[in-house]
Amino acid sequence: MRFNWILLAIWFVFQASYAADDASAVGEGGFWQKLGLTSKVDSTLPEPARFGVEMELGNLAQAKAWLENGLPPDFMADRIGSGLMIGAWEGNLPMMALFHSFGANVNLENEAGEQALLLAVWKGHSAAVEWLLRHGASLNRPAGKWSALHYAAFSGQNELAADLLEKGANIDARSPNGSTPLMMAIYDGNATIARALLEAGANTRLTNEWGDGAMEWAMRYNQTAIARRINPEGFALLARQPRENWGKDMRSEAAPTELDKLLQARRHLIVKGISPDAIDRNIAALRARYARQAPEARENAPPRVSALEISADPDDPKRQDARVTNEPRPASPSYRLPRQNPNKVPARRP
Repeated sequence: MRFNWILLAIWFVFQASYAADDASAVGEGGFWQKLGLTSKVDSTLPEPARFGVEMELGNLAQAKAWLENGLPPDFMADRIGSGLMIGAWEGNLPMMALFHSFGANVNLENEAGEQALLLAVWKGHSAAVEWLLRHGASLNRPAGKWSALHYAAFSGQNELAADLLEKGANIDARSPNGSTPLMMAIYDGNATIARALLEAGANTRLTNEWGDGAMEWAMRYNQTAIARRINPEGFALLARQPRENWGKDMRSEAAPTELDKLLQARRHLIVKGISPDAIDRNIAALRARYARQAPEARENAPPRVSALEISADPDDPKRQDARVTNEPRPASPSYRLPRQNPNKVPARRP
């Protein structure tokens, strides 16, 4: 019981410290600094790695000192993006407010074309999403760019997806490869979001640059319940085929956790002025091992669906048949899915 009381006491200290930081928005230090887990405040302007480490730790006092000493409010870290983007990724409203007060652009894009709103949606930080929308974040983006609804659909953020739709998110937004939020929900097996998008009127006839649409992906990834909703008659015909012809139920794969730990350790070494050469060799070896596994995964993946064909006998309309036409998968896919996490090996690609 004594151990439980200690945990409870630590929790209350954490809550009180976080509340104090949230109230002041730019308070002197923050919870992690009070525990001594962040560097002392230093007005010397940082390089990207140190900036990223301190911002991910939530060091508001250090951020304020840098900004007051001339750090550009849209300064980019070595990963994730600007201070405001890191705040969105971490769900740190005080950090977002601090950088915004110095003129940070809420619609700035990182090197992957992501904005703060997309990062907050990906991590499920609903309060950060609301804050960003109140402060001018674009709910919809031009065709050919990932949207917040795409990220909600792909990451399985059910409540956020519904909220974005209610706020006017483009239900048929087109990604860089032409895929819609419905297709992304189907791809990663998020049936709840897929059903909500269908009920809200998502266009099931749209196709991406490969010519694939929602029905093709539903059959390819064995999302039979969704396929039935999209085209009940077509699904009934396809269901007569052997099950192995439907494709495999697949999901995106996160990169090895060991790689993320190595990358984090590397950044901390750089901040402390220690050579990362040794850890770089380990990172290279892990990346090479993961890359060698990728071709095998691609070879075992189901073929790409190119068309859904439904035919009928003109002399006997009741005699109908359906089949899925498959094509060989290209060696180098021409488009990517959203990244699972900044600086990780990319997720499996269709």
